[in-house]
Amino acid sequence: MGLGLSACATLSWYGQAISGQLDLLARRELIADLIERPDTDPELARRLALVLDIRAFAASELGLPESRSYRHYADLERDAAVWNVVAVPPDSFQARRWCYPIAGCLSMRAFFDQDRAHGEARRLASEGLDVAVFPAVAYSTLGWFSDPVLNTMLAWDDARLAGFLFHELTHEKLFVAGDLPFSEAYAVTVERLGVRRWLQATDAGNDLLADWQRRQAESALLVDKLLAARADLADRYAAGLDRPALDAARQARFQRLAADLDAAAVALDSRLLARWAEVELNNAHLVMTATYEAGVAAFEALLAECDEQIDCFHDRVAELAAADRESRAKFLRRKD
Repeated sequence: MGLGLSACATLSWYGQAISGQLDLLARRELIADLIERPDTDPELARRLALVLDIRAFAASELGLPESRSYRHYADLERDAAVWNVVAVPPDSFQARRWCYPIAGCLSMRAFFDQDRAHGEARRLASEGLDVAVFPAVAYSTLGWFSDPVLNTMLAWDDARLAGFLFHELTHEKLFVAGDLPFSEAYAVTVERLGVRRWLQATDAGNDLLADWQRRQAESALLVDKLLAARADLADRYAAGLDRPALDAARQARFQRLAADLDAAAVALDSRLLARWAEVELNNAHLVMTATYEAGVAAFEALLAECDEQIDCFHDRVAELAAADRESRAKFLRRKD
């Protein structure tokens, strides 16, 4: 019975994934055609022309692929592209994993429908897991389809839009199936290098660069606080506490984290930190932070060893990708 239910749930997920992807592809329009059409909104045309400029910069300055992706536009008529569900036990950071034909096994399940995502979250929570649902304004098929620019992405400012394109095109250049921490930290590193170089080249007054650097500092502070909480809780989980003591330790640490974020939000007048201070945080949030950030320092050190020469950096990363998983994990633990 359990196996049958699991199989049905898997088939249901693939059904919504296929229909969602087909709907997205059916909505695509070629950006070059939209820019030339007289009935296209001028602001939309301007933003889409910017996308093409960013793609050209990605290829010429960052060594990223000139693929079919982000040459089309699609209006999804909703606020998010997908909703990612993450589930983690309350006494560890070993996230539930799902396996996919292209990306390998990952610690998230994506849904094109918000209600389905929250339904899955409720089901997983009923098993006693810490669960979070993360709306994703965009997502990537890693180059298997010609991914379009989405209406949800165009609400971003120029720097964030450029960062997303650099990030996802990096995945198209190299993605290690099943090793999300390695793949994401690599893409985050290229993303940040790319935005900095792009703004230095295009932002004459450096106002956008200064604003982006301020937001990067806020994000770094957020990550530091989340990772510190994760490290403290990992020690508690390893201590073998009984359930009442463990629950008390969790509650105290998450309350302290919320208070720290709230104080930092006030001190820096940061909307980012204020939003996180209002979230009822759990292990699922801390797992996702580690997935995207924990190995970035190692890649930044590698980039420095290459004197920020992008071809050298990509070559060194490709060598690591060809190594075994433990070698990559050891690399991610580098501090300098």
